[in-house]
Amino acid sequence: MKKVLALVAVFALALTAFLAVGLALQGDSSDTSTARPTPTPSPTTPPPATVTQAPEPALADLYSQRIDWTPCESDSDHDCGFLTVPIDYADPQGETFELALLRVPATGSRVGSLVVNPGGPGVPGTTYAAAARRVFGEPLLQGFDIVGFDPRGTGRSAPVDCLSDSEVDAHMASDPTPDTPAEEAGYRESVLSLGASCEAGSGPVVGHVTTIEAARDMDVLRSALGEETLTYLGASYGTKLGATYAELFPERVGRFVLDGAVDVSLDSTTLAIDQAKGFETALRAYVQNCLDSTDNCFLGDSVEEGLGTITGLLASIEEEPLPADDRELTVGNAYYGIVTPLYDSDYWVLLSAALISALDGQGSALMQLADAYAKRNPDGSYADNTIEANYAINCLDDPGSVPFEEVPSLVPAFEQASPTFGRIFAWAMTSCQGVAVESSEKPLEIRGEGAAPILVLGTTRDPATPMKWAEALAAQLESGVLVERDGDGHTAYNQGNACIDTIVEDYLIEEVVPDDPSRC
Repeated sequence: MKKVLALVAVFALALTAFLAVGLALQGDSSDTSTARPTPTPSPTTPPPATVTQAPEPALADLYSQRIDWTPCESDSDHDCGFLTVPIDYADPQGETFELALLRVPATGSRVGSLVVNPGGPGVPGTTYAAAARRVFGEPLLQGFDIVGFDPRGTGRSAPVDCLSDSEVDAHMASDPTPDTPAEEAGYRESVLSLGASCEAGSGPVVGHVTTIEAARDMDVLRSALGEETLTYLGASYGTKLGATYAELFPERVGRFVLDGAVDVSLDSTTLAIDQAKGFETALRAYVQNCLDSTDNCFLGDSVEEGLGTITGLLASIEEEPLPADDRELTVGNAYYGIVTPLYDSDYWVLLSAALISALDGQGSALMQLADAYAKRNPDGSYADNTIEANYAINCLDDPGSVPFEEVPSLVPAFEQASPTFGRIFAWAMTSCQGVAVESSEKPLEIRGEGAAPILVLGTTRDPATPMKWAEALAAQLESGVLVERDGDGHTAYNQGNACIDTIVEDYLIEEVVPDDPSRC
């Protein structure tokens, strides 16, 4: 039986890194890197006790670690290292594993270390940091060592393993909206078997990949970097990770930027409905742009007609997949191919080209966009385990799952929010049914009381993290400062808005806190 992951398990909190290291690199062979600065050697003397003081005595050895930075084997322009953390913080003397780290040294007058997370959950932070010269502005590159880490269960940090490459292919191709009894039975069997596959392929770490544990890892990393407080930029799901850190370690919060914010107070159903609406809003903006930028938009003469063209194409692909070189584009692939360019309006031109080709009977271009989302290599392998890690982390953080028989009752509300994507998100509410492992961490009410000012960024037409989520998180955090970008695409920083970039860079480098709220 083919195993599937409901699409929302991957859409759930968006994959910002594909923009940095996927499509952004396609067709660009130019070398924009600068000369590599001299690596900063690890200190030979221990840092002050104020840096390495552990939250509890049992963690003292972990907090005394120093990172042995060496040039990365596959990329000598950057430094790599490892950090030892326990599988279970309740048993710090028990089994441990290593977090993979990557550092891009500051090119100018160094301010400190900036820890970054690209979201997902499940996206490796080392890949994100390695793309620093493309995703961060020059002031940050000059002032900070950009430090990325693969959160537990992802990348090279004890990665969870649920599916073979061919099974991931099957997941990407599977129909996310079963509409016959036979399809529903297959969908149910696949969902129920997936959790056991993750547990069998991953070992004990699969029960300890929560956001709370990843935030505890970040404080061990802060200490190992020799920083008394943590300076952090997290995007999308990375905002949830950062907010969780602020709740656990408010006194250790330095300069925090949470970009493309998640409302951490919402239940899973409300989150999914809001996100379905966000993708619908982004798709409408894309169609409107087509109408505004040409006298003869290929999609039709109105937004509604354009949306109808897209839904009609999806319906026809569900009936008969399109050829895509030596593969075939199914409706599952097509959905991924359509939502991928919605993350950044710069890629709307790619979506138009792919839709024109698909309407002409060719699926290769949409398949390439779907492959970019999942980071599928041309040889059929996958660059990392983002798909599986996303599922494992989301389901451990929030194991609540809707019974299969209740999905039809959810569909009207989801379709009202998103006529195009609603049924996908409704069916995806069942996706954690097969998870047997339980989190050892108790849920947190996140307030971050006592933390330094935290910048919370939102974008008005963000498809994956709606603006109202940023407003909510800024209000929930005691020291939250809201910054709004009026625009399209996912996240706000380094998206072509000089006002936003100046606010973020002045805050991180000079600690200039903007007015609350600020609008750009």
